This record gives sequence, structure tokens and C-alpha cells, in this order.
Amino acid sequence: MTDPLFHMIAGGPRPVAPFSHAVETDGLVFVTGQMPTDPEAPDAPLPEGIKAQTHRVIENLRIVLAGIGLSLEHIVMARIYLTDFYRDYDALNAIWMETFPEGRRPARTTVGVNGLALHALVEIDLVARRPDAGN
Repeated sequence: MTDPLFHMIAGGPRPVAPFSHAVETDGLVFVTGQMPTDPEAPDAPLPEGIKAQTHRVIENLRIVLAGIGLSLEHIVMARIYLTDFYRDYDALNAIWMETFPEGRRPARTTVGVNGLALHALVEIDLVARRPDAGN
């Protein structure tokens, strides 16, 4: 077992709490839940609506993954948190299907919550795997 690597991504989203963008151990990468903030304007208002916020969160996940040499194709598990589950679930699923092709979609759990940091509508955390892990 290797010692964990704690990653903070230069130019990545500004953390909303004391955490690392990602922690890596034994080929697995645990990415902290990303918010719909703009890394280039972290104090700007959040995008309006679930579609815009979901796209921004996915872009932030891309930024974090790229910062450690990975991409969305390396995701094996995602957890999604929605503050208005019944209103936003279908819109989230539509974006998810556009983002991940059939046959390459990560395992996923989606839960409704009563609040998120910054009053966001959506947050996504994930687990990725290095392609050379275990070889």
C-alpha cells in the first residue's frame, strides 16, 4: 500500500472548506465534491438553474482530473447531491447521458439533500482509477 498523495490543483476551483481537491492511493483517486463555482471568478454568483450548475460542476471535475493527468473516462464511481431531487433529477440525467457514452457510464449514486455549500443546487464527488493501476 502506498502513502496517499494529497493534490491541490493550480488553477482549480477554490475550496469552500479545508480539503484537498483529490487524494490518491494505490491507483484510486478520490475527488472532493465539486461546486458550480467558476475557478476564474470564484466570488461570482453561481450559474442559474440545474443545467448550468451541473455543466459547471462537470467542468470543475475535468479541471481537477486534468491537473493529475486523468479525464472523465477514468471515473469509476460518482456521487451526486441534489437540493431539489424531484425537480432536478431528469435534467441531471440528460446531462449525464450527454457526458458519458452508453456502455462507459460510471457507477453512480444520486441523493437528495436539504442543503449544499454556497446554496448550490448540485455537488458531485467521484472516484477515478489510474489506467496503469495494478499493472
